[in-house]
Amino acid sequence: MLIIPAIDLRGGKVVRLFQGKFNQEKVYSSDPVKIAKHWAMAGAKFLHIVDLDGASSGAPKNLEVLKKVISEVGVPVEFGGGVRSMETISRLLALGAQRVILGTKAAADEEFLKKARKKFGEKIIVSIDAKSGKVLTQGWNRKAAKTTLDFAQELKDLGFKQIIYTDISKDGTLAGPNIAGIKELLKLTGLNVIASGGVSDLKDLVKLSKLKKQGLVGVIIGKALYEGKFTLVEALKINK
Repeated sequence: MLIIPAIDLRGGKVVRLFQGKFNQEKVYSSDPVKIAKHWAMAGAKFLHIVDLDGASSGAPKNLEVLKKVISEVGVPVEFGGGVRSMETISRLLALGAQRVILGTKAAADEEFLKKARKKFGEKIIVSIDAKSGKVLTQGWNRKAAKTTLDFAQELKDLGFKQIIYTDISKDGTLAGPNIAGIKELLKLTGLNVIASGGVSDLKDLVKLSKLKKQGLVGVIIGKALYEGKFTLVEALKINK
């Protein structure tokens, strides 16, 4: 199970939001590359970078940061936020992103998703961002008609084997992950899942690690690391 530090970008800075609300932002650093190097030095094997400006505007805005992280840090990166065209996916992969995260476009346009899957295969991963069982899009500001489970099943039918699942109501709250929701998703879909949202302490990671046999392959952690609730080194030890 991968332990994946999150680097959320807004205006070139590393921030965390509360439940995805842009008016509840806390800035942790004005130097994202330094933060990425810190996680790499601590043992991170993968980084999760989200362009919040891109998610709200519809096109990535922090590509210079991505370039620097890729060229200077040497840890594989997945990148998302405003990725809504085949050209953007190609560009991000050309810059060196290990894989590209699709959210809004994936939920809204099945034909696009089919084409992207056919062309890029495992280089793309879909993030199901949900609240109260419903998928949210457009930087988590718009509710889609799909439920979490329906969308997950749709992705499985299209050939996807792995997804990111974020419980928006938990994200940035330090209130603990939605264990029941993750279990249900794993059981009913059979997909491999990378879970995000709500991790608050090492006990949460212990609980999540018990789901590895069910298909939990990774956990994305943001605020708990930035607030010093535990260190990445400690988190990685839990996973051994």
